Amino acid sequence: MRVSDPALLPMLRSRLPRDAEPSDADVVERYFSMILGGTRPGSRIRAFNMLYLDHSQAARSHRVDDVLDAFESWSQLSVAEFAPTRIFVHAGVVGWKGRAILIPGKTQSGKSSLVAALVKAGASYYSDEFAVLDETGRVHPFAKPLSMRASPTARQHHVAVEDLGGHVGEEPLPVGLVVMSQYKAGARWQPQTLSPGLGLLELLANTVSARRAAERALATLEGVVSNAPVIKSERGEAKMAAARILQVMEAGA
Repeated sequence: MRVSDPALLPMLRSRLPRDAEPSDADVVERYFSMILGGTRPGSRIRAFNMLYLDHSQAARSHRVDDVLDAFESWSQLSVAEFAPTRIFVHAGVVGWKGRAILIPGKTQSGKSSLVAALVKAGASYYSDEFAVLDETGRVHPFAKPLSMRASPTARQHHVAVEDLGGHVGEEPLPVGLVVMSQYKAGARWQPQTLSPGLGLLELLANTVSARRAAERALATLEGVVSNAPVIKSERGEAKMAAARILQVMEAGA
């Protein structure tokens, strides 16, 4: 990370994953540069705050928080892309009685609200952004606050798991169920079980390193779908869908 003003460094550090550590590597796979904007002495021109990803502009705004939000998102994606021993799938994850429930989906698919509903129902929280899989197919926590929106166009705000009455899972878990679900107002929960092949394709479409580490990703995901069912359905209100998902888990998936 490079900055135009040292005051930016603690702001950027606060947006890194919780267990991030400094590195003294001579070569990096990705670097970020942030330029602090604002009004300069003797000028009425208000400069933009800017973020660069390698040599490309990634964000520009008069609001520092907008650029920090972009850095947080891009830095997480960079970790997911370059991780040497893990496969990152865009997914919410909760734990339930020793097994993990994966909820793959892109941004604004409703996975955070479904994760929040499952946590309120007693599930342990692992992530609302990435399912982090090791070579055996177990899911590791990617601890971060939930990112919630009051509406599709509203800014994200962070919600601590403890504020929902929940707790954070710490131990890696085998996958017990994969839920492909997109929020749609008024939709009924009518899940269909996908074949392992179709389930693999659904997971692969949400895997960050699907191109960079294709062989490793396929091997890991094949292990997941061979041991856990994949169900798919549109859903309406998150609380009702969460109850049905836990019923499936209680019935042995």
